[in-house]
Amino acid sequence: MALTSSDETDLLLPLLGAMRETPRFSTFLERLRRRTGARYIALLTRQGDLGKAPITEFHAGDPLPTGSPVTGSSALFDLDRAHYDSLRPGRVYALGELVDHDPVLRAQRWRELRDLGLADERIVRILADPGLDAWLVLARTSPCSASDSALLSNLAPYVAEALRSGRDLDAARDSARINAAGMARSGNGWMTFDADGRLVDLSAQTQTWWSAAYGQPPRRGERLLGLARPAERGLLSAIDELARDKAAAPRPVLLSDSPRVEALVQRIALDDDPPPATTARFLAVFALPHAPSDDAQARLTALHALPPREAELALKLSEGLSIAEAAQAMGLTVETARNYSKRIYAKLGVRGKAELVRRILEGTAHMT
Repeated sequence: MALTSSDETDLLLPLLGAMRETPRFSTFLERLRRRTGARYIALLTRQGDLGKAPITEFHAGDPLPTGSPVTGSSALFDLDRAHYDSLRPGRVYALGELVDHDPVLRAQRWRELRDLGLADERIVRILADPGLDAWLVLARTSPCSASDSALLSNLAPYVAEALRSGRDLDAARDSARINAAGMARSGNGWMTFDADGRLVDLSAQTQTWWSAAYGQPPRRGERLLGLARPAERGLLSAIDELARDKAAAPRPVLLSDSPRVEALVQRIALDDDPPPATTARFLAVFALPHAPSDDAQARLTALHALPPREAELALKLSEGLSIAEAAQAMGLTVETARNYSKRIYAKLGVRGKAELVRRILEGTAHMT
């Protein structure tokens, strides 16, 4: 039985937004439950190695009548999960096909089903991709019909595609969160621009710093406000050169002279050619001016076993102070500061101030 136009509207459209709902698939499952008159509908998913990862359940309805001897919201389907991995994707199975081979199991299963006030159920394995399994289960208080099985069979490929899309979307979101956190911790900022040099997007750290530095937040859809004329010309020139030459190397641009902010502008690889007008095509990455973290001294102590005063001196040197300037700032004699610096060099395995500064700047001390 093919899906009707009403089914396409009521059941397929909710799948488009199923992964954004909380809980996921709630609208689709509830509409499917009402459409079939089922007491309980469940979508069971498992991500990870076969048999090792836990099963996540999304459901509509409740199979448990008042006073049921079986407890737990997913108790009905806990009874059958041992059979799930043997099911062939796309085929709808009746309960009898799972338990009829074992008279003892069959009697036990029907008794448990009766205790739940249910008469029948149908199961279809939605997909069995590497690392992603899913099953759709329907339970009724009356015998399931051929139309129930046909509907589950027809819906299976659509639900499978929704699950795959959701998995890919989750992976993209995780990657974006990790990349954003890494950029923020390293003190880097970024902006993206369209082909006309208008701002498409920027990191939260960049927005905060830019607003403080220039007195106004950057506005998406507009060119950057507050830039000095040479900086604006340099940015637009870099974008223009990269637009004309797809193989061009990233272009360095001086965005700000005081404080000094140097950006590297590069072309973003796009599948669309030409892309939509509002699509980000160019990325500018830069180090945001920032002071060492409040935890910088503790991090140097933890990683390099530096006592607090030695860690403080190492940070002063990494900020560009000379030994004499650092000694004065810390209330030390120059001789004491030199003795400290020698111990610092030995513990960090560096041969002098230049290597020390590079080691600290490349480590965690200056991460935000």
